[in-house]
Amino acid sequence: MPRRFLLTLSVLLAAAFVGAPAAQAQYAPVIAVPGRAGVPVLMNGYDVSWSVIEGDWGLARPGQVSPTVIYRLAPGSVYPPPAGPYYPSTGRPPRYGRLEVVPPANRPLPRPAQSFYRDWGTQSDMSAPVTTYPPFNPPEVIYGPDSDRRPNPRPKPRPRPHP
Repeated sequence: MPRRFLLTLSVLLAAAFVGAPAAQAQYAPVIAVPGRAGVPVLMNGYDVSWSVIEGDWGLARPGQVSPTVIYRLAPGSVYPPPAGPYYPSTGRPPRYGRLEVVPPANRPLPRPAQSFYRDWGTQSDMSAPVTTYPPFNPPEVIYGPDSDRRPNPRPKPRPRPHP
């Protein structure tokens, strides 16, 4: 008798653990996948194929909450068509290549530029003292009460010596 009881109890527990996620599946969002190609999934007369449907409208309380349908994007809205060319100044595309002027070899050359050199650096004045104090005495620092802390109504526990 105890063996049969343990076997029955283990089967019931296994069934409860296996069936629990299936019972909770009605609350999760659902993607409406068509069962057959060319046959849409209809909901209130609208095609909701490949849309996400949210809401508590399963077996627990049907009709209590209206389902929320997040529709799929239309294929054209995912990748918009490429924009046409834009030529702001003339409205026509530019000519190919660059307009290069190749100077003749025997032209007069410009004067060479004067030389230019720039340098920067840092340096300490070794004749000055290491620490310079302000020319006057600054005002004294006044410590005020700590107004951000509230008084603790309970005293802190004293540490007990370990035996």
